[in-house]
Amino acid sequence: MKKVGFLGVGEYLPEKILTNQQLEKMVDTSDEWITTRTGIKERHLAASGEAASDLAFKAAQKALANANFKPADLELIIVATITGDMPTPSTAAILQNMLGAPKAACFDLSAACAGFVYGISVAQQFIASGTYKNALVVGAEVLSSITDWQDRNTCVLFGDGAGAVVLAEVKHGGIISTYLGCDGSKVDILNVPGGGSRNPATHTTVDAHQHFLKMSGNELFKIAVNTMTMAAQTVLKQAGLTFADVDLIIPHQANSRIIMAVAKKLGIPEEKVYLNIERCGNMSSASTVTALVEAVAEGKVKRGDIILLDAFGAGLVWGACIIKW
Repeated sequence: MKKVGFLGVGEYLPEKILTNQQLEKMVDTSDEWITTRTGIKERHLAASGEAASDLAFKAAQKALANANFKPADLELIIVATITGDMPTPSTAAILQNMLGAPKAACFDLSAACAGFVYGISVAQQFIASGTYKNALVVGAEVLSSITDWQDRNTCVLFGDGAGAVVLAEVKHGGIISTYLGCDGSKVDILNVPGGGSRNPATHTTVDAHQHFLKMSGNELFKIAVNTMTMAAQTVLKQAGLTFADVDLIIPHQANSRIIMAVAKKLGIPEEKVYLNIERCGNMSSASTVTALVEAVAEGKVKRGDIILLDAFGAGLVWGACIIKW
């Protein structure tokens, strides 16, 4: 099997920022309450008319430039998202046209907050098998479009953004191991009940706010900690490594309390955990990839480093990945 690694990375965060102080004027909450329980201070919001493909396009342009790669040479485009432009066609198809990448096969991937880890795992298989020579994997979300701004328990959490990577065969390093999983018995803990074939859009579903994210936060917290801990342990075992070998863990940015609880259970010091949740909130599939891009830009990821990606989200799904940079 061919080694598959990262040729380039890029991110895009919308210009508009919504702070906790601004949220205090919208719902019954406070900066102290949000910060203490989530670690979030602000989040980016897409502009009116700015769709997932627009965010994905800007992140993809940066990743392609970083890789010194021409869009016309792309062979596969995967967009991980739960807030695509429309039910069909795929946001990846729209992105293909925006980039000018006519040779690329395209599809969207729905794995919520684990979407990026799922995406690079799928792309790795295509490249390692020789089906495609390269791939663009994007995590892009406009969660503000499915956020109930009257629900103080959820509206404080989510933000918009996109991150992208270019993958291809490499001689050194690359993706060492991936681990994916799902427990479909718990779909009711975190979902958007309206808008699909189960509950098509009607006046009733709209009036009942069924097209917004619904979450059982207290139940989700414990499951997230235990599952992310298990996923990290499993993927390291598969790779034949220990936590002492890990230079940096980049978790899904769901909640700082969840992240630090996972780090404590794994015995990983806080300085080895990368966070951007304070500035970005939870961006679902875009969280892990933007954190990776920022860690690289800040010099916290260096050639030869062992990186652990660890994500968990609606489904309930999870994914972990070990990368040698």
